[in-house]
Amino acid sequence: MKKLSFLLWIFLSIFLSFSLAIVTGIYRPHEKVNAIWMVIATACFYVLAYRFYGAFLAAKVVTLDNKRITPAHILYDGKNFYPTNKWVLFGHHFAAIAGAGPLVGPVLALQFGYLPGFLWILIGAVLAGGVHDFIILTASMRRNGKSIAQIAKEDVGPVTGVAALIAILFILIVAIASLGLVVINSLYSNPWGTFIIGMTIPIALFMGVYMKSIKPAGIGIISLIGFFLLFLTVILGRLIPSSSVSSIFNLNKNTLSILLAVYGFLASVLPVWMLLAPRDYLSSFMKIGVIFLLTIGIVTVAPDLKMPPFTKFIHGWGPVIPGTVFPFVFITIACGAISGFHSLISSGTTPKMIEKESYAMPIGYGAMLVEGFVAVIALIAAGVLIPGDYFATNTRLSFSELSSLGFPVYEIKNLSETVGVELAGRPGGAVSLAIGMAYIFSSIPFLKHLMAYWYQFALMFEALFILTTIDAGTRVARYVVQEIGGYLYKPFGDLSSSSGNILASFFVVLAWGYFIFTGSISAIWPMFGTANQLLGMLALCIGTTLLIKMGRIKYIWVTLLPMIFMSVITFTASVQLVQDFINKSFTSPEPLTLMVNAFLIGLMMILASVVVVDSAIKWYGYLVKKKPLSLGEVSLSRTKRR
Repeated sequence: MKKLSFLLWIFLSIFLSFSLAIVTGIYRPHEKVNAIWMVIATACFYVLAYRFYGAFLAAKVVTLDNKRITPAHILYDGKNFYPTNKWVLFGHHFAAIAGAGPLVGPVLALQFGYLPGFLWILIGAVLAGGVHDFIILTASMRRNGKSIAQIAKEDVGPVTGVAALIAILFILIVAIASLGLVVINSLYSNPWGTFIIGMTIPIALFMGVYMKSIKPAGIGIISLIGFFLLFLTVILGRLIPSSSVSSIFNLNKNTLSILLAVYGFLASVLPVWMLLAPRDYLSSFMKIGVIFLLTIGIVTVAPDLKMPPFTKFIHGWGPVIPGTVFPFVFITIACGAISGFHSLISSGTTPKMIEKESYAMPIGYGAMLVEGFVAVIALIAAGVLIPGDYFATNTRLSFSELSSLGFPVYEIKNLSETVGVELAGRPGGAVSLAIGMAYIFSSIPFLKHLMAYWYQFALMFEALFILTTIDAGTRVARYVVQEIGGYLYKPFGDLSSSSGNILASFFVVLAWGYFIFTGSISAIWPMFGTANQLLGMLALCIGTTLLIKMGRIKYIWVTLLPMIFMSVITFTASVQLVQDFINKSFTSPEPLTLMVNAFLIGLMMILASVVVVDSAIKWYGYLVKKKPLSLGEVSLSRTKRR
């Protein structure tokens, strides 16, 4: 039976390889590709990967065992450590990891053509991102829910631990601030979207109280209630702009910055069951639901991708991303294939809430594959635009300049009139994705007249996607700050300390809230992708050490190979970015900002190098000198579950 399954896997893999080669234009680069085949190929590939490679990781590499009692039961405190329903936790985890990356990154990477990004998402999510998330989640789960920095300190060494801790805090602040700016730019002077996002908070509070105190086992009922309330909110939101309460939700950037900071603080301080978990679970309805509907729309409409497999910008000097396809396609797609930010969630909130070890496979590995599917759908949605219209939206070049580059603009003026918003000159990926989504939805029979509605709905969907990463990221950053503070004053590091929670949360929110309020973080957005992937590489490096210490030496290739690949990519991109920042500083009116950017990227490179070198020394000691192992795992306790 096992041999038959293996042969079936080989046969289907070969079949899919040839299908993908044809579908993605390798053999027919000048013919248009129908998006429906990309959707089917991606879904089949990920299902096979989960069934075979995911099962291999769970059974052979880490040997999941439900006899091990998870930290949610051992350290139960009702706030941070809290056994959570598998599907609620899947919703929280997926909502936390799937921020702007799988939506915006693939759209920006379309500058190189659809093929480079598509192949990286397809392969990277299976062999790099899924492995990264799953290994770190399992490691944290078996170490009482410790953060990746704590794991690095105890299992690799204090040097690696300190370097990882500094890198993590830096990346968290930059990531949250960057994503926060995207949310604010989507919601300011947009009462409809602000109303919908705001209403998800009281709905989540109601769901949290219901599941905690009213009917803990009624997950199905409260899910239906939450979905109905969310759907009702979306419908009523359309009436807000023309209502008497419009001014309440028609907010400017500064006001939204303050409100976002207040929300981040509350989400970090309140017990996870009260706001964070139910709101992320509620948001997952919108996320998965919209992606499902968009997938149905693509299958129904069966649009052709207008973007070619490759563009002239693979060699660099593109108007969206100035770098070459290697390494910047891997940096631009920050979350759809692999993301270091995921390691913070996998060693942050999720391992403290998981009920059984076996749930680590669907939550850790499965959620990453779902995110990869989301990234492919986003790539398709933007790829149906005419290339000239895509570049007109994502750059500030004039129509004549785009025509001279070989990308004439055709429909952007008509689209602007249809949705009632000037669409040209709005770089960042969010607007072009919203246009593509609206185009697909409005192409469904009898829905064409709803183009403006779908456009606004898509923008709101993107904001909701991103906001769930901000609340989970703030909480994880609070854990990191408390860990750092615990070295100076031990009680401060106690996660159950209310005063420690409040002070650490205030510091974190103040840090990223300041950058959002002043808007200065927008100058270092390119740094986020590089720093994020550097952290992913570090997590794979730490994961390799853990596999060696667990006695799984023959399986270290599952983390070592993607780690080596990510090392080449991230260090190459870092060097190019530092050179670019320094060169531009000589002619820029703001040279200090560019020099600071160069310094921060250089610092990240140094920290990453320290971790890799220190880890390699430890590997040498374990493999060559046969030093004794210290697993540091939670024992196979049979403590009664709560």
